[in-house]
Amino acid sequence: MVSIMNKKLLEKIRALKNLTFDYYNSDFFLTWDRTDDEIKALVYVAECLHDLHREHRSMRVFDSGLGISIFRDNSTRTRFSFASAVNALGLGLVDLDEKKSQIAHGETESETANMISFLTETVGIRDDMYLGEGDKHQRNFSQAVQTSFEEDTLHQRPSVINLQSDIDHPTQSLADLLKLKDYFGSLENLRGKKIAMSWAYSPSYGKPLSVPQGIIALMTRMGMDVTLAYPEGYDLLPEVIDLSRKNAEQHHSKFEIVHDMKTAFKDADVVYPKSWAPFHVMERRTELLRQSDQEGLKILEQECLANNAKFKNWECDAEKMKVTKDENALYMHCLPADITGVSCKAGEVTKDVFEKYKKDTYHEASFKPFVIAAMIFLTRMQNPITTLENLCT
Repeated sequence: MVSIMNKKLLEKIRALKNLTFDYYNSDFFLTWDRTDDEIKALVYVAECLHDLHREHRSMRVFDSGLGISIFRDNSTRTRFSFASAVNALGLGLVDLDEKKSQIAHGETESETANMISFLTETVGIRDDMYLGEGDKHQRNFSQAVQTSFEEDTLHQRPSVINLQSDIDHPTQSLADLLKLKDYFGSLENLRGKKIAMSWAYSPSYGKPLSVPQGIIALMTRMGMDVTLAYPEGYDLLPEVIDLSRKNAEQHHSKFEIVHDMKTAFKDADVVYPKSWAPFHVMERRTELLRQSDQEGLKILEQECLANNAKFKNWECDAEKMKVTKDENALYMHCLPADITGVSCKAGEVTKDVFEKYKKDTYHEASFKPFVIAAMIFLTRMQNPITTLENLCT
């Protein structure tokens, strides 16, 4: 007799067989690099791995090999999610500390990519601090290993996984998608649901654009009605705004921009209040960082903090939640949230709202290891469906 869990796994595998996708020997940079079928395939694989783990069954598909992580910014959830994913799949983890490597002595980007890739299956890179540089660095790394693979210097081509760039944070937005699918019951049930992706006040500056950009670009493809809210001047990258509009047209969803948080929350099924820095500020910051202009960075920070302080009322509180659909929209956040009266004097969300949805935000984060594992699995398994069937049966 087939167990209930096995039936669910087999249903997802059957769904996979109806999709057209090919990830093998490739990378994962941006969700919009991938087709709708490829996004759905990743969702189903991540769910299968999630269910296997819940049942204390093995997800191991590698006998040996390394997963390399490169973090150029601080991280808790993504760092440990990547470590968990590579371990669960059977790989050893090595975290490259660039300060302790020969990069400090002039080692080139290409040389580093090759030297760490000889027995490596996947490389996860977070590079979100420099606008215009993070995505480029990840792609340059990918090209270096691709060239060496074609020249037979590398016996295999490790995949490169975007653990957050200056443009997109796909492991986060896809974990959010799995949370939404679980919360509303199916991907189909997301169609027509309203999500408010809103800027929120933070007592810090320079937060990346990649989370809000990832959300608006992905959820418009899922048929969700997306309202993007921010104070005048806190714009995202124009090309991602244009992409989201096109996605909405193609998938018969709605995309709008407003400049009032409460207006954005009106009748929303989901709210996602999250601070970010305007893209023109990130451009200035990148140039100052390149020049190692510490005095200029201090001046920029003070300017931005003063401007942020004008919008302290952009806070997710119980009053704003009352205008959402049924006064009970799902609150989401990539974490850590700036919680008023807890982690700061004034922040993105009040303590009462955050506490009400704390279980949901933790559950949202719990999908990330399985999203990353699915990215590695799909980019490294030549016959992913057969491999998954062997794990699940």
